[in-house]
Amino acid sequence: MNNGLKITAYAAALAATFGVAYGVGNGVDPLVAAEARPAPEHGGHGTEPEGAAGAAAGPAGGLDASDGGYTLELQTPVVGAGARTGIRFAVVEDATGRKVTAYQREHGKELHLVLASRDLGTYRHLHPVRAADGTWSAPVDLPAAGDYRAFADFTPAAEGARNLVLGADLAVSGDYRPKALPAARATAVTDGYRVDLDGGLKAGRESDLRLTVSRNGRPVTDLQPHLGAYGHLVALRSGDLAYLHVHPADGGPGPAVSFAAAAPSAGTYRLFLDFRHGGKVHTAAFTVEAGTQAGPDAGRSHSPAPDEHKH
Repeated sequence: MNNGLKITAYAAALAATFGVAYGVGNGVDPLVAAEARPAPEHGGHGTEPEGAAGAAAGPAGGLDASDGGYTLELQTPVVGAGARTGIRFAVVEDATGRKVTAYQREHGKELHLVLASRDLGTYRHLHPVRAADGTWSAPVDLPAAGDYRAFADFTPAAEGARNLVLGADLAVSGDYRPKALPAARATAVTDGYRVDLDGGLKAGRESDLRLTVSRNGRPVTDLQPHLGAYGHLVALRSGDLAYLHVHPADGGPGPAVSFAAAAPSAGTYRLFLDFRHGGKVHTAAFTVEAGTQAGPDAGRSHSPAPDEHKH
């Protein structure tokens, strides 16, 4: 891998990942086996950074359902809160109207699906299953009603195709009680693990993020590969849920996982770190303020509420 993979605009709807890992922190994804070793990074997502070479962030992704000649069609636009149900969707080629059935594999999967509530209190990273006709499906359990965004992160197998992150709105019916965005703090606790965040985001400039995992006061030095790496990080911008995606720099199995990231604009972001340990995937969530300059509070996270660490 190159020095650190920059957060690049993803057109990603929910980078939600899939096959279906829908309850991180509650058990092993039944359709995702632990990878044997981290795989090489595939070269980035979305458009190339603008400005200084390798230093500036590109435009945020996941804001549109159509991009690059492809459209995300959500066939299940409404689901109920608090019950396990299914979600179905397809990626359609605009020129032909046909569902896409051939994809490049990236981070061990053909497509990653991410679901997030507008208040960023609920997050799921799923790995859906593709039928022969190009229809994707995944079981999902969303605890809270409200407006959600679904992100599909993929690269078609067509020659010259680029990585895309497409987004579509998803409604979850039920008693809607929006939550306030948690304050920024430098520590998150999930499933008995403590994750400390060092560093922050800068608008249009690359910065370093270092996340250190510990348990019962001891550093975790035997993290297991997850999606081809020892850590997987997604960032969503508060307000419009613009999707950013980063991957770790080269490193060992803990206790620290490092990332290089550049935010496309100033604002408030939620960071979701997925890591695998003990055969289970866990998610730690942070609130980070990205400014034009890195302030002393940039990158601080919060201790998540009980359901925030679920995938």
